[in-house]
Amino acid sequence: MITITPQNILRHELVGLEVEITHSLHGDLKGIKGRVVNETRNTLTIEDGEGIEKIIPKGTSTFKFTLPDGVTLEIKGEIIVSRPEDRIKKRFRKYW
Repeated sequence: MITITPQNILRHELVGLEVEITHSLHGDLKGIKGRVVNETRNTLTIEDGEGIEKIIPKGTSTFKFTLPDGVTLEIKGEIIVSRPEDRIKKRFRKYW
């Protein structure tokens, strides 16, 4: 199994990763933390520690993902707006 790194996170499954919203055009979404439980083309569903699921739009938010090895990485949501299965085929410019 290939491990997730900052260089290949855009080509990996985001479900299961810890995430925090660091910026959003919707002010009340900023600061939400939890685990990604579902991903669609335009949204991430995040489950907080209390079992409540929140649907977050990708295009208007900035996410800070914590990888399994403890590395944190901030990604603008507009970069990952696409279906998860199409994202692996997509070519990305280097953003960091």
